[in-house]
Amino acid sequence: MLNDILTGKKHLFGSGVNTELRAQRNLNRRVSILNGNIVSNVRNETAGVSCRVYSDGVYGFSSTAEYSDSAVEAVLKAASENAAFMARHAGKNKGLLPPLPTGASRTVYDLTDVEQKTYIEFATAIDSYIKEKYPDLLSRSIVAVADSMEKLIAVSNGFDSHSVMPRSYIYVFLTAQTPDGVPIEMYDVFGSGATFDRNFADPAACFEKIDRLYTRLREKCEGVYPEAGEKTVILGGILSGMLAHEAVGHTVEADLVLGGSVAGHCLGKQVASELVTMIDYAHTAFGKPVPLPITVDDEGTKTQDAVLIRDGILTGYLNSRETAEHFGMTPTGNARAFLFSDEPLIRMRNTAVLPGTSKLEDMIASVDDGYYLLNSNNGQADTTGEFMFGVTCGYEIKNGKLGRALLDTTISGVAFDMLKTVDMVSDEIIWASSGMCGKKQPMPVGMGGPALRCRVTVGGK
Repeated sequence: MLNDILTGKKHLFGSGVNTELRAQRNLNRRVSILNGNIVSNVRNETAGVSCRVYSDGVYGFSSTAEYSDSAVEAVLKAASENAAFMARHAGKNKGLLPPLPTGASRTVYDLTDVEQKTYIEFATAIDSYIKEKYPDLLSRSIVAVADSMEKLIAVSNGFDSHSVMPRSYIYVFLTAQTPDGVPIEMYDVFGSGATFDRNFADPAACFEKIDRLYTRLREKCEGVYPEAGEKTVILGGILSGMLAHEAVGHTVEADLVLGGSVAGHCLGKQVASELVTMIDYAHTAFGKPVPLPITVDDEGTKTQDAVLIRDGILTGYLNSRETAEHFGMTPTGNARAFLFSDEPLIRMRNTAVLPGTSKLEDMIASVDDGYYLLNSNNGQADTTGEFMFGVTCGYEIKNGKLGRALLDTTISGVAFDMLKTVDMVSDEIIWASSGMCGKKQPMPVGMGGPALRCRVTVGGK
């Protein structure tokens, strides 16, 4: 764990500026097994300290890959000098940022860094189970991963904090072939925001999910391509979560709004069906912790939920302290950095559409001719809200009943148009947290949602 040598340096903070000191340690562990052979075995650690100083509307930043009294004093001095230089040459005649509530937050528990052999043994046990039970597979790949971000933050105004955010997952990739000999791959991810030892005590706990994955793979090997065109579909919670993050969430990040995002013209306007409410959750949702809880961001802002869409109306943006001042909004704690050497950027945390009142089985029964789409392996969207997602698992819906499995396809559309077609929202939410958002810096994020019945363009063969 990081020792706090930051708080004792606050007497060195300059007056008339906003100062942020951040010490950070990132751990990454990864073991990959392909058909019984270890092909990757990685342990990586990155640590250091950084300082950012805001003066007259501009920032000065400095960092070093060392964490000591002298290193902290050096980055503080360098960031202050950089801010003063920038203020002289590019100052905006601004004073301090609006004040924040002040205090301290500590959300740290014992971060168990298990030995590398633990990952190897667990992945090997999963691999052995699959090899023995499903010898007809063309290939199998098991990846055991864990990462964590530990941060110590001391600020001139706001909340000081010490936090640890761990994650760990098992990825299982299975490949079989169609009757025509065409390889078909499917994968699933098991895990959550916790250390590896807490998530994975017994390999047998994964076996039922692996069996389900194999069943779906075999169904897909007998699958068909969907008919291309605009269709009535039910997006499962994973896809509705990806939609919330990629196609909506990025458009409402205030830095991208300032860069010309479509959301800049939509505040206060209807962008979705009145059944759609979307929130970027900070640390708690529906009375439970979200997958990746954040209590204080890297600017010292105590986090709050950010309501993005309420009853179909676009109501807000995701902000840093600076953009919140620009738009006259309250900062909700969305500025985060991936490494100690990164400056905080506006990022999502746990973004989701809220559940509705419909039962999934009733939603399926309501569709005469359409598709139930469950999982995706990739997606892209731009600041116009236009998106395209790959779909790796789905089924036909014929006369209100699930039919044949689908081969890989795509869906596409414009988010704020497509969301207006939502006419049913399921009463259960599914969360996912294994991914990384790639906006300039990678960043762990959570996303989720209920099933949505809507109209979307489906790709064919």
